[in-house]
Amino acid sequence: MVSRKFGAIAKRVLAAIVMIPIAIDVLYIGSPYVEVLATVVGGLLAWEWANMVPSKNPSTYVTGYVISLAVAIWGYNFSVILPTICIATLFVWAIATKEKRRFLLSLGVPYISIGIASLIWIYRSFDPSEGYFDPQYNYSFVMTLWFFLMVWCMDIGGLVVGCNFRGPKLAPSISPNKTWSGLVGGILLAVSASIIFMYFCTEVMEIPAYDFSKFRHISFSYRPLQLHYVWNVEPQMFYAVLAMVIAILAQIGDLIESAIKRKVGVKDSSKLIPGHGGVFDRVDGLIFAAPFVYLFFTYLS
Repeated sequence: MVSRKFGAIAKRVLAAIVMIPIAIDVLYIGSPYVEVLATVVGGLLAWEWANMVPSKNPSTYVTGYVISLAVAIWGYNFSVILPTICIATLFVWAIATKEKRRFLLSLGVPYISIGIASLIWIYRSFDPSEGYFDPQYNYSFVMTLWFFLMVWCMDIGGLVVGCNFRGPKLAPSISPNKTWSGLVGGILLAVSASIIFMYFCTEVMEIPAYDFSKFRHISFSYRPLQLHYVWNVEPQMFYAVLAMVIAILAQIGDLIESAIKRKVGVKDSSKLIPGHGGVFDRVDGLIFAAPFVYLFFTYLS
């Protein structure tokens, strides 16, 4: 039993060692490689969703998911992106009239398109190609990496603390393995990592604040790293609170995925990633939290 558990953890660690550096490298290199990676991950997620939810013709639904996803990722105009997502959702709903899981099949369109594309929208919100700040500071890389790190810390902290301390179940009817101790552990790790990360950026790297007097809204609005000038709080505290919110959102995304899998009667979304299950099992927290984070940076900061 112990050796089996150790073997599963070893597989997760090895898979993470491969996947995380790839994600970080692509974020650093930037466009169009970021969009390409998002398209590949989104395409795999579309395939998983169509095959995870029972249907008579999965390939038809994959087509709808991928078309909507491609427009959401590669488009730069929301007047095109949002109608495309709506039309694709209605298309899937229309052709799934005889499917038992019609709602879940239709939900796949906005869930995948908005979830994956929001990661790109966050990246573009800090795009250095906009030319509004010193080009030596890659805000797109810094801010997107920070967001990824918060979700990863939630997963790691939740797994480590939850497995060791256990205690009351968080949502036993949805995910029996999730505990309140795991949630607290994930939040604490995310908050701690955020404080260290932002201290390093603002104090060690001395990344400057952005001059708002030069702000111009184009296709995707830009926000600087040091948003504490807007909220009148220190950057470490500002991002620590935001990290806590992101950790909670990531956990909600994890629970939603668990509820979907329980609904369709599967343990993992697929077997694509050794020790991890499928793509959906790895990005559930990211794609649920990303739209909220993008809206925050764009409209509330």
